[in-house]
Amino acid sequence: MSNKIEGFNFDQRHGKQRVRVARVWRSENGRHSIVEWNVGISLLTDSVVAYTRDDNSDLVATDTMKNTVYAKAKECVEELSVEDFAIRLAKHFTSLYQQVTAAIVKIVEKPWERVSIDGQPHEHGFKLGSEKHTTEVILKKSGALKVTSGIEGLALLKTTKSGFEGFIRDKYTALPDTRERILATDLTASWTYPYESIYSIPQKPLYFTERYLSVKKVLADTFYGPPKGGVYSPSVQSTLYHMATNVLKGFPDIATVQLKMPNIHFLPVNLSNKDNTIVKFEDDVYLPTDEPHGSIEATLSRFWSKM
Repeated sequence: MSNKIEGFNFDQRHGKQRVRVARVWRSENGRHSIVEWNVGISLLTDSVVAYTRDDNSDLVATDTMKNTVYAKAKECVEELSVEDFAIRLAKHFTSLYQQVTAAIVKIVEKPWERVSIDGQPHEHGFKLGSEKHTTEVILKKSGALKVTSGIEGLALLKTTKSGFEGFIRDKYTALPDTRERILATDLTASWTYPYESIYSIPQKPLYFTERYLSVKKVLADTFYGPPKGGVYSPSVQSTLYHMATNVLKGFPDIATVQLKMPNIHFLPVNLSNKDNTIVKFEDDVYLPTDEPHGSIEATLSRFWSKM
């Protein structure tokens, strides 16, 4: 929060970061579910006396915030989405403490996935997946709400149907035009919902989890194209735009989508010496490298969305 102190502008917040919690739900039929969350909490207050007068009477201890995460996880008797848990935490801090004017809760969910044995889903066996489900919830004491969901580390790759040509050339340009290359990225995506209060959120169990899975599918399907033949990508920029557009077209309950798509390079290997006696690999052996890599990102919003 911004305050004026002794002729200066002073911004402050405090919280607890990297609070790791796992919650297991056990049904009567023997089926278990588990989530593992890495929680970050920031509380905004008007109090500055802890900084200026050595007075801690207005502070919520960060250790209390940590304990609250575990207590609230215990209270969740039914499986819920990471977004719903973040909202519960934010509501707790803004409603219980008079000093707290807003709470920001960020959570990263570790991707534990149920395993299958001989084609049958295991009752209590899980393996670690790759991409992570993220959320950020900002809740003010007034009830104003902003919910953002996202994906971190969604690795996508296709071995053909990608090119890059017709770009600006100058004396430093060495890259040749191509209509045949590997396209690979490590996608980070985030999207915001239009809900401005807790009461406007659809009352549907695991609503946010279902939307996360659906958005992830649209992003991947757009990147790859149809199973037979795929879809040509003239640039990472073009593919990114179509991915973002399809998210907004497919989900009216999403207001804004942001995509970050580093261009992970797969460089064709060709070994040669002065006599050209070493074999040419003909674009079937590559050197994968992400240092350096291209950096492409963009945000697409509806006209009525609030950024």
